[in-house]
Parts: sequence; structure tokens; C-alpha cells
Amino acid sequence: MGEGGAVGAGGVRPACGGVYRRRQPERSLLYRAVQENLATLVQEAAEVGRGLPRYVERDFARYLECGVLAHGFARVRCEGCKDEMLVAFSCKGRGVCPSCNAKRAHVTAAHLVEKVLPRVPYRQWTLSFPHRVRWVLARDARLFSDVLGVFLRALFALQRRRARRLGIRGGQTGAVSFLQRFGSALQ
Repeated sequence: MGEGGAVGAGGVRPACGGVYRRRQPERSLLYRAVQENLATLVQEAAEVGRGLPRYVERDFARYLECGVLAHGFARVRCEGCKDEMLVAFSCKGRGVCPSCNAKRAHVTAAHLVEKVLPRVPYRQWTLSFPHRVRWVLARDARLFSDVLGVFLRALFALQRRRARRLGIRGGQTGAVSFLQRFGSALQ
């Protein structure tokens, strides 16, 4: 690594002062759980029915390669200090990988704030359901869409009433909604 010095816990400080720390996903509980149980999951799903959808198997397989140097990397060189480091490729998945999901969420939020949404006050609302209801909604996209529509109509009506009480007439409401089906606790 040239003249850079170690910073601890896998981080490297290049001579120019920046710090890069490889994620090391293979050390996470999620990674180990997927690695140890994926073959069994695929086999059992095939035995009880049609098996897992191909995209699910593909997402899990790509997740097991994400951020692992053995599955591909780029050598990156700092033009300022000439230091070099290896940066592992990411899966850019949409389902399983918490790192790629977080990156996608960050990029999407930045795009919305910088390019789409007007510069006005916002409020974030989170709609959450009991686990049994989540499973039903996850299996029926049309039902989920209908439930989201009812929630948004009620929320927009509430916001319009609040605006009228404040003397605001003709205000407009809008929503950007995201569905999250996977949590970091292996749900």
C-alpha cells in the first residue's frame, strides 16, 4: 500500500489523508446465515413446490459475492499520493444485500432532494403492519397498493385540514413511497 499506514480494523490511511475501510461482509451474521443455509433453502423449496423464483436464488448468490475480493475487484490509485488499494465489486442487488440497499437508498434520496422535490417542508411517515398482515400484503401486490392508497388518502386529508386551520388554501400534497420487506435482523 505504498506509504499509507494502517488505521485499524481493516482501514488504510493513504498518504493523502483519506481513509478507506473494506466492509468485510463475510464477517456478518447475515452473510454467515445465508452461506450456511442457502443450499438447504433452495433444496427444501424445490421439494415442497416449484422452488424459489430464479431472481431470489440469483440475489442470494450475488449477495455472497458482494464485497468479497475473491469474487472481483478494482485496483484504485489516488492521483494525489499515488497510493493504491483494492476495492471489491458490489452486487448492486435490490433484495438481500444491506450494503447495496443502503447505497441505493442514499442515491435515491439525494436524487429526490436535489432534482425532483421542490424546496418546501417535508414530513416522513412510516406505515408498519403486524407480521401476519405483512405476509399477506407481501403476497398480494394489488392488495398492498390498495392499502397504501387508503393510507395516503387519509394522510392527505389530514394534511389539507391542518393547512386550512393555518389559513393555507390550495395547498398540494404528494408522496414518494418505498416498500421495505427485508430488515437487518434476518426477518
